[in-house]
Amino acid sequence: MNNRIIICTGGRLGDWIHSCISPGDRLIGADRGALFLVQQGYKPDLALGDFDSVTSDELALIQANSGETITYDPIDKDYTDTELAFRYALDKNPAEIRMLGALGTRFDHSLANVHLLKLALEKGIPASITDAHNTISLAEEGVTSLQHNDYSHVSLLPLSEEVTGITLRGFAYPLHEATLRIGQSLGISNILAEPVGTITVRTGTLLVIQSKD
Repeated sequence: MNNRIIICTGGRLGDWIHSCISPGDRLIGADRGALFLVQQGYKPDLALGDFDSVTSDELALIQANSGETITYDPIDKDYTDTELAFRYALDKNPAEIRMLGALGTRFDHSLANVHLLKLALEKGIPASITDAHNTISLAEEGVTSLQHNDYSHVSLLPLSEEVTGITLRGFAYPLHEATLRIGQSLGISNILAEPVGTITVRTGTLLVIQSKD
């Protein structure tokens, strides 16, 4: 049985989301992301947020087409709507969490959403952010495998101050026991040269960005 949670939030969204959603996925819509899911013909299992970015009629539409709706006061809350959805998903201990619409014009929100991936990493739950041009995940101690797909470039950036022992296999530009520190661009725009590439990390947390123009 599928045990994956898809979170749709209010950043950049489009028809590309259909390729990211599979039968059996549990759908969570955060604020305007819930409206987008409904407008695209989906029935979110849960819609949550302060819903300050939708009209009262749009909220009524969300409520009528969602399995459950949880509303929060826009002032009396400590987390963004996306983080509320992400923490809810973590509590369900899913096999995977995927966020759609988590990148947008608000860089502060985009960066905060990238940081949420660390919460899942700490619990051993695979998590990623996907949009039309990028898929973003984290790697830390051990070996991470990447499949060759439509995202042609792979960039590695340190999320911790330093990442050591980085070894790449199956890439056009291999690394062996390399160290990346914040402020370096050594890991930008690599390419998978084989169907599967591996990233080995000894210490630290690495941001893995697969992208296409």
